[in-house]
Amino acid sequence: MPTTRTFGRRAAILAGFLATACAGAAQAASYTMYRDPGCGCCLAWASHARAELSAEIQVRESLPMASVKSQLGVPAPLASCHTTVVEGYVIEGHVPAREIARLLKERPGDIKGLAVAGMPRGSPGMDGGGTTQPYQVIAFGSFGQRVYADYP
Repeated sequence: MPTTRTFGRRAAILAGFLATACAGAAQAASYTMYRDPGCGCCLAWASHARAELSAEIQVRESLPMASVKSQLGVPAPLASCHTTVVEGYVIEGHVPAREIARLLKERPGDIKGLAVAGMPRGSPGMDGGGTTQPYQVIAFGSFGQRVYADYP
């Protein structure tokens, strides 16, 4: 008959396995990125996401971007150059991989997506020249919009 100590060890092993499985959620997710074929920073962002999240990213270039953003519910003031869909969430623009991983780990039900409006210098995919500007990752959903993360 298992002792309390044996049961505790088994529970700890199971908890460790579950934690590892949850940490892999960002990597196991399916990413589809929509982009304008003439934009190079989109591919740089995809390289960032692939490297940081070990993600497979399908790139689609055949749809008009305004239509994609409208259909996915991206608020116009948050628009950027590319839009990605992962696990039902919308990722607009140059959102850092660590915020995507956090979103997929926490899975908040009220958030439809994350966005970095425009193309701020120093954000993933906009790394050129060594200059940076502060930007925010904005969560959007039925609640409206709120700051999800600040980057100096």
